[in-house]
Amino acid sequence: MNAPQIHVEVAPELAVFVPHTRRAGATPLAVDGVSTLGHVIESLGVPLTEVGTLVVDDREVPVSHIPAHGESVAVRPVTRPQRVPGAPLRFLLDVHLGTLARRLRLLGVDTAYESTDIGDPALAARSAAEQRVMLSRDRGLLRRRELWAGAFVYSTSPDEQLRDVLDRFAPELRPWTRCTACNGLLREATKEEVADQLAHGTQRSYDVFAQCTACGRAYWKGAHHEQLEAIVERALAEFTGDR
Repeated sequence: MNAPQIHVEVAPELAVFVPHTRRAGATPLAVDGVSTLGHVIESLGVPLTEVGTLVVDDREVPVSHIPAHGESVAVRPVTRPQRVPGAPLRFLLDVHLGTLARRLRLLGVDTAYESTDIGDPALAARSAAEQRVMLSRDRGLLRRRELWAGAFVYSTSPDEQLRDVLDRFAPELRPWTRCTACNGLLREATKEEVADQLAHGTQRSYDVFAQCTACGRAYWKGAHHEQLEAIVERALAEFTGDR
């Protein structure tokens, strides 16, 4: 007896996940008649975190749908901006996304980051425990069922990564309010309060300081401030206002 066969069309935005032979319109796919459509889509390489809706013969279906012979399936990307229900929007990034983590914190976005490889199970457990959106380029990690929520980071360029995350999730931006080292909140500080962290040149040249309420790190408008200011201004220009 021949296996049931469906036709699957993957949206162009998701083409990066599938073989080239499946990037040009609907293509046939044999199914076993018992696996869910979500499992079938994942078997093609598409993480369900990247799927917005699944449409079967012009009707939207859940990932639990069991595809039947002859059905036509359209796999669509998430709608942007993506709304994540259930908790304040906050993120968790894996060991490979340190620059993105620092830039999100620079913009005041609540961003946890693991600077060492603690393993996929621990990352997924932290995502669930703290209700954080897991950002990663690891498809296997994004397939873990215990994740609270997740998203694939498509680019390897920090500039493009930041632009993509801001476009996809539209987080509230509050620049200069978080520690880029530990994610703690910043407060205004006097020169005397942070004097032990300042070189003599810095003490002479700067009078305005901030300090992390969590780790105690001091901040001032030093040599790299113009570069950081450019990142902030670009983000505010592109991703604030009505969305």
